[in-house]
Amino acid sequence: MAHTKIQDERSERAKRKNSNIDQQLEGGELGPEQHGQIISHFGRQVDVEALEGEHRGEIFRCHMRTNLSSLVTGDRVIWRAGAEHGVVVATEERQSVLQRPNNHGELKPVAANIDHIVITIAVEPMPHYNLIDRYLVAAEVSGIEPVLLVNKQDLLNDDNREYIEGMIRLYTDIGYKVLQVSTTREDGLDELKAILNGRISVFVGQSGVGKSSLINALLPGVDLKVGALSEATRKGTHTTTTARLFHFPDGGDLIDSPGIREFALWHIEKDRIIEGFTEFAPFLGLCKFRDCQHEQEPHCAIKQAIEDQKSVLKE
Repeated sequence: MAHTKIQDERSERAKRKNSNIDQQLEGGELGPEQHGQIISHFGRQVDVEALEGEHRGEIFRCHMRTNLSSLVTGDRVIWRAGAEHGVVVATEERQSVLQRPNNHGELKPVAANIDHIVITIAVEPMPHYNLIDRYLVAAEVSGIEPVLLVNKQDLLNDDNREYIEGMIRLYTDIGYKVLQVSTTREDGLDELKAILNGRISVFVGQSGVGKSSLINALLPGVDLKVGALSEATRKGTHTTTTARLFHFPDGGDLIDSPGIREFALWHIEKDRIIEGFTEFAPFLGLCKFRDCQHEQEPHCAIKQAIEDQKSVLKE
């Protein structure tokens, strides 16, 4: 009963808020329509940066009309300014969108209109191929260029060097751009800045890999909260609660996303997942059977390629 009462109260508050927005729209209490970009998202409210007019570059807290689909950081919108809060009245078409399933099995967008996905891993916590591959597949099927960024190079030692350097060689040989940086020693930051300049990039990666420290180094003065690794688990604590967009002084934007420890791909069709592994591209369509599942079927081109690669490695 108590849960139902709370839900009813929330529903009633939402109705009153939506009614108030409609009254402002109908009563001419809002300014003219103008273009904006969502900088961050807070439930039914968003921060919108004005992209035109006398307030260009300023950020306004806005409500969203109920008929709008889920909006995320990076979305381009049409909005109208109000006395206290503005209102987002329409959305513009997305050029790209990064999505992932949430804990309830629902597919949710993370960020929109992205050029680069910067897949951030670190020497600690120890990176795993499975998580990196999930990010890479998500980037490939979304049509967003991935960049693999290996942070905390200053923590390389005799225990982890072979594993980390082997991982870097593997993804470099496949053809991915791999950068190695250390915010502690400020190594590799100039090369990273050059890649990000003039582009819209989203940083993704599990908690504790140093995304916030990287952004603090790339954008002095932003001073994002930095979380320390848990000594007990060697996993990070979540310090970012919502994706936020930042501007580089010389051009280009950067979106910092909440730490993601898991990145499931169950929402992507099997054929598209295979297409997401770029190293399989030369062999797709060469199997004997059109409906080959690449498991037990004979004359599977992908399985044969894997076996050939194994034999090369043995040599």
